[in-house]
Amino acid sequence: MPILNENSFEIISRSPEQTRRVGARLGSLLNNNELVCLYGELGSGKTTFVQGISQGWGSSDTVTSPTFVLVNHYHRPDGAEMHHLDAYRLKDAQDAIQMDIDNLLNYGILLVEWPERILDALPKENMWVELYWIADEQRRLVFLPHGEQYIKMAGKLRQQLYGSGL
Repeated sequence: MPILNENSFEIISRSPEQTRRVGARLGSLLNNNELVCLYGELGSGKTTFVQGISQGWGSSDTVTSPTFVLVNHYHRPDGAEMHHLDAYRLKDAQDAIQMDIDNLLNYGILLVEWPERILDALPKENMWVELYWIADEQRRLVFLPHGEQYIKMAGKLRQQLYGSGL
């Protein structure tokens, strides 16, 4: 479990719907060329969270796990793109580089499941989100921003989720 600092925070989601709503809040804050890393075991809620991110970002595309296709692409009516990469089947960062991961980030938003497998191919600045299974209907979500733009994003997200009373 990560140690939280003044820029990070956690929430406990009590349902898949709440996990999606938190994802939608994050999605509403995302801009082009931003990276969200989703760390968590199978069943921790990563795809459910991405469904919310996509919705909040403005896509009506159906979100599914990209495990067998590696990358799913989602679109908004304005032509913007979001790329959802599942790095589970990649051997290492070199595999990600060979599939032109930089291009995915340069032309949209990049969401990466299993980012720990390809760390050397990812920018050091990102929004790292850790998801932990607690019980059938509960998940722990930990937000760990890396870099000034992501620290600002985390502050906005925290304010949306908790209000200004923090």
